[in-house]
Amino acid sequence: MSKVFIVSKRQIQLFIVVAALIILTGVYLSWNQSREVNAQPSEARIFQLVTGEYTMTTADGKELDVYRWDPGTIIVNRGELTELQISGVNGSSHPFTIEGLGITGEVIQGKTTIVRFTADKKGTYPIQCMTHTDMRHGGPMVGYIVVQ
Repeated sequence: MSKVFIVSKRQIQLFIVVAALIILTGVYLSWNQSREVNAQPSEARIFQLVTGEYTMTTADGKELDVYRWDPGTIIVNRGELTELQISGVNGSSHPFTIEGLGITGEVIQGKTTIVRFTADKKGTYPIQCMTHTDMRHGGPMVGYIVVQ
């Protein structure tokens, strides 16, 4: 004894619509997941900075030294893994702090200090040398990290 199934045109249309929705949902979820992975690269964006010194002699023969971070400003994206490679070129030691990011460190002449961070909040964060804070001490030696 054989069984006969009768399928109406309406049931076929419903089946096709449901199958299409399932396929489209799978494609969307796959695309969205790959997009999120690409939005957060596992590699850090690297910025190379150096400590610089400028020397001049005034008209009355007084010598002035001024220190700075070079480049003086870097721009990063919010949520982006960032790496600063700071090379000590001039000055024996530059202990520093990056206000608002809770980062402290020290750059030693002839060495490279590496700092990694991810800034979660937009804003401008100064990187300040604690040795060269004002003109009496060859400063202010301040740079800026701008988070967009």
